Amino acid sequence: MTQFLVLGSLEMRRAGELVPVRGMRQQKLLALLLLSVGRVVPVDVLVDELWETPPSSARTQVHNAVHDLRRILPVGGGSSLITADIGYRLTVPDDALDSHLFTGRVRAAKQAERENRLTEAVRLLQSALDLWRGDAFAGIKCSAVLGAAVTLDEQRLTAIEDLMALRLSAGECNAVVGELQALIAKYPLREALRGSLMTALCRSGRQADALAVYDEGRRHLVEELGLEPGRRLQTLHAEILADSPAVHGAERPARPPGAGRPPATDSAPATGGPEAPGPVPPAGPPVRTPGRNFLPPGLADFTGRAGDVRRLLDAVGVGGEASPGVVAVDGTAGAGKTSLVVHVGHRLAAAHPDGQYAVELHGFSPLREPVPPEEALGVLLQADGVAADALPEGTAARSALWRSRLAGRRCLLVLDDALDTAQIRPLLPGTGGVTVLVTSRRALSALDGAVRMPLDVMTHEDAVALFGRIAGPARAAAEPGEIARAVALCGHLPLAVRIAATRLRDRPSMSARDLAERLSHPAGRRRCLRTSDRDLAQLLSPSFGRLTAAERRCSRLLSLHPAASFDRGRAGAVTGLGPEDAEELLDVLLDDNLIRQDAPDRFSFHELLRDCARELPVEQEEGARGQRAVTEKASGASAGTRPSAAALVSRPRIAA
Repeated sequence: MTQFLVLGSLEMRRAGELVPVRGMRQQKLLALLLLSVGRVVPVDVLVDELWETPPSSARTQVHNAVHDLRRILPVGGGSSLITADIGYRLTVPDDALDSHLFTGRVRAAKQAERENRLTEAVRLLQSALDLWRGDAFAGIKCSAVLGAAVTLDEQRLTAIEDLMALRLSAGECNAVVGELQALIAKYPLREALRGSLMTALCRSGRQADALAVYDEGRRHLVEELGLEPGRRLQTLHAEILADSPAVHGAERPARPPGAGRPPATDSAPATGGPEAPGPVPPAGPPVRTPGRNFLPPGLADFTGRAGDVRRLLDAVGVGGEASPGVVAVDGTAGAGKTSLVVHVGHRLAAAHPDGQYAVELHGFSPLREPVPPEEALGVLLQADGVAADALPEGTAARSALWRSRLAGRRCLLVLDDALDTAQIRPLLPGTGGVTVLVTSRRALSALDGAVRMPLDVMTHEDAVALFGRIAGPARAAAEPGEIARAVALCGHLPLAVRIAATRLRDRPSMSARDLAERLSHPAGRRRCLRTSDRDLAQLLSPSFGRLTAAERRCSRLLSLHPAASFDRGRAGAVTGLGPEDAEELLDVLLDDNLIRQDAPDRFSFHELLRDCARELPVEQEEGARGQRAVTEKASGASAGTRPSAAALVSRPRIAA
């Protein structure tokens, strides 16, 4: 089926593949026809919109443009471009136009809300907003299209406001704070968003922060418009000052005078939690606090990945009632595993009302050793309400307590940056009802019963869109070709694209062409993909650091070979390994997502991983021998001495 996409840059896709609509005039023509889909658009209207000062041949040029457009439009399937007496009428199925899908899902969400099906309403609104890829009709500049784009963008903002309010009604107070803060920073005058943030903060026990959000909004309104906040926001402000039961929602009774926050723990929440819990009650047994959300805040500029989001949501539904649903997302460093899982985790929060937990396991952290299971269990148990002095000693005892507390509950558990299955197996629940999302740089093949979801780099279109959102629309529109080149030189790796776009955004005097030139050679890439607080090479290197010395040496030799890809025979010749040992090496590198398999017997490095592999430290004599092997192979000579197979298999792999 052919899809017409206007919620972002104008695109036409057939079976998922982009169909080029060449030339701005043809794009404007398609946009104008899509605005009035099913209705005749007079030729005079098209002429007025396509030209500020129409030439004498304008009508002929419109006819020619329509003829060219017909050649790329789909035939049949409910789509047609018909010539009428005074103009043209484009007909497409409702589900082929993303703006129609958006409005339909918003209407369905409102109906679900009226029928008190809040979970369904949240799902529908989120799915409607997921259709957006940027500003409506981005890049199309004619009055009719600009007016329609403003209307669609306003509908999008209203849907976001409704979604935040619904999630608050569903009890996602902590979960929405970060998202609302990012939205307020972008739309400071939207009082509905500000009111939702005030409510979320107040219900999270942060009354002072909620009042500060009001004061900030009032200052914006007074300074920019000379207005006071609206009556609803003023009423909410008064209710927060009075700690009124109304601000806490009908489901929560008023707290008695002098009551503090709900009992919590004396530990920091699992990684990424929006706030640290308060002190432990002085007496009484450990308490369970269902409904608490410790997920990290989602990225405000999360872009693309629509297919991966759907895959992950589908995978979550694979587990049945009798067993825990575990989905393991693996991919190379910087591929966006954590961002994807957190994004989907927030969407799943309403379906897991008994708590959402996250813990960073630092399996491949360049700054610290992996977190032992006993320590991770301590963090999770304290987040669930167990006092520090009530924690049992030993991994087995803590694992048993954790499973008993999860039994019969609908919870979400995110285990980020896992080293191997031995690290995460003690953290898994024992019964159904709990969804577990795991991220790792390795394929966790030995995690029985889990659904594996490999995550690749972004598509070119999504990577360009992400770059544009970060660098800003003006920078993105100025040099689209150079930005596309820079994105390609980043290998479409999300973290690399993010760092490169940040560099361009923060350096107004730098052009996209300058950036692309610097990214075009390894030394420049290393410098460009590093900021004051992020260094891509430093983040990628730990993936190789977990290899044995022999595996690192062979990885370096493969990276030094001039060919872009290699098969098993070439890998053996370059590294000096026999066929079985070469296959063993490739399996190790594939499992660790250090190389990719382009065909059944064709492999390659991601360009940025190749840069890292070339800088792997080796012993001086090994380095000299390895360089000779590469040189000899490139000239057709025989490779050097082969290390024993035992050197490659001596490192323990993921536990079965």
